[in-house]
Order: sequence, then C-alpha cells, then structure tokens
Amino acid sequence: MLAQQRQAAILDRVRATGGVRVTELAAEFSVSDMTIRRDLEALAERGLLAKVHGGATTVAPGSAHEPGFTAKSVRERGEKTAIAMRAAALVSPGDAIALSAGTTTAELAQRLVDVPALTVVTNSIPVADVFYRAGRADQTVVLTGGTRTPSDALVGPVAVAAIGTLHLDMLFLGVHGMSERAGYTTPNLMEADVNRALVEAAERLVVLADHTKWGTVGISSIVPLSRAHVLITDDGLDEGARELLSETVPELVVVNPQ
Repeated sequence: MLAQQRQAAILDRVRATGGVRVTELAAEFSVSDMTIRRDLEALAERGLLAKVHGGATTVAPGSAHEPGFTAKSVRERGEKTAIAMRAAALVSPGDAIALSAGTTTAELAQRLVDVPALTVVTNSIPVADVFYRAGRADQTVVLTGGTRTPSDALVGPVAVAAIGTLHLDMLFLGVHGMSERAGYTTPNLMEADVNRALVEAAERLVVLADHTKWGTVGISSIVPLSRAHVLITDDGLDEGARELLSETVPELVVVNPQ
C-alpha cells in the first residue's frame, strides 16, 4: 500500500471512530509505529486530524474555519468523482456556465474540458487552471479576479462587480455545508458574497454537495436550500436528510460512488 493510500485509509478511520491509536494502526497496516507517526504528522500538517499522545483524533473546526484546497481535495474522493460525472451530463455545447470554487467543482472541470464552445466563468484558480491547461481554442474561460482565500477562491468587490454584468445558463455551486436552518453555507464571508452574485447571474442553480456536507454550518449563508433547482449528492446521505431535501429541492439526484 502506498503512503497516500494508507493515509487516506487512516483518515477514514479517524472520521468513522473519532480517534485512532498508533499501535493499532501499525498492526493493521503491517508497518512500524514510526511509519504511522509520520502518516499522522503529514495528515495533521494538512489540518485533517489532530495528533494526541499515542494516536490522533478528529478536528472540530468552528464555523469560520476554512481548510485549504489541498486538504479538502483528499476527502470523499469517490463521492466527488461520481457527483462530478453526473453534473457534467447537464452541460451542452455552447452553454455559458459558472463553476464556483471548491474541490467538487474542480473535479467537474476535468470532465468539461472536451465540451465544445463552452464559456466558463469561475472565481476558482484551480478550476480556471484545468481549462487553461486544456487549451481549447473554442472555449472561453473568465476568471473573476479578486482577493485569494485559503481555498484558492477569488473574492471581494472586484469579483462581485465582474459577475454582476453577466448572464449565465447555469451555476454549479460547491458548498462548505448545508442544513435545514442555514441553507447552503461557507466559512468565508466574502466568498458568500461572490457565491450569491453567481446565483443571481445564473438561470439555473445546481448544487454539488457530498453527504458529509449535511449538518455542517459555515459562518455565512449563501441561499436557502429551496433556491437550488438541482442538488446532486451521494448515497451516504441519511434517509432523514434525503426526505427533507426531496421535499425542499425540485430535483434531488443521489449518485452511487463506484
């Protein structure tokens, strides 16, 4: 098992149980205690868990905590891939779309680089980079400008002003969390402003949110749950949440990660 695979498995265990012991992990993966400690240090440096004596525990961030793009990109990778594949099916050649910042939208970008005559507006540096690297002459990519956040989003009045002049067919919105009370949320106040501007510019709102986003509440609400036309999530979402969302969102799509 590669170190990256082992660390992903360790992170899954921490999230499922709330904590792990070095000795137990070493026995499970047939490696030394020192190897496991190095794995835990690597995960802790990315903000994915908290090291404690003899092991590690989950991190309990506040509503204003914003993990970096790299830290978020290793989470729920299978779920994000399945969500992105389903979302890509909604896009047609010649569409003018927006992709907000986020690791799921970056995954979606990878699946849109071959769509002809696409116009893409984004405030995400990683999303824009996907299209720039593809270099298709028939695609137009608009990066909003603005101030950079820890998650590589561009925010602030420059971004909001740029978006305010646009009219888009569809917005694919990645979110930090969602709940019945707070709606779709983000831990960054200025990013919420940009996201709301994107919502207003688009005819149709498609929210991309894996099951771990349910019950997570960032400091700033973007829009209520009912504002989305489509919500794409995965089958890890519990039945109670599915029932509530199916009654609130016009179209709830639940994908099955492979």
